[in-house]
Amino acid sequence: MSGVCLRHIPSNGSCTIREVRAEGELGHRIRELGLIPGARLSIVGRAPLRDPVAIRVRDYTLTLRNSEADYIFVDVVDGNTIEADRD
Repeated sequence: MSGVCLRHIPSNGSCTIREVRAEGELGHRIRELGLIPGARLSIVGRAPLRDPVAIRVRDYTLTLRNSEADYIFVDVVDGNTIEADRD
């Protein structure tokens, strides 16, 4: 299983990063933020138009645009349901 795109995890959902598919400068930036395979994160909230998304990883909160979140694939934790993509 290749995991689910981070964009599809609902607010208040928890997940574990399975894979980061971004390469180059974007991939380097994402990994520097601590978004590496095995890291557990939770979705704190979303902007009114669902972009960007605020996530909590380790001891800090950061925001990602959906275009960045599309490169991060996760495994859902605690039986969260996946919401349909409304974009």
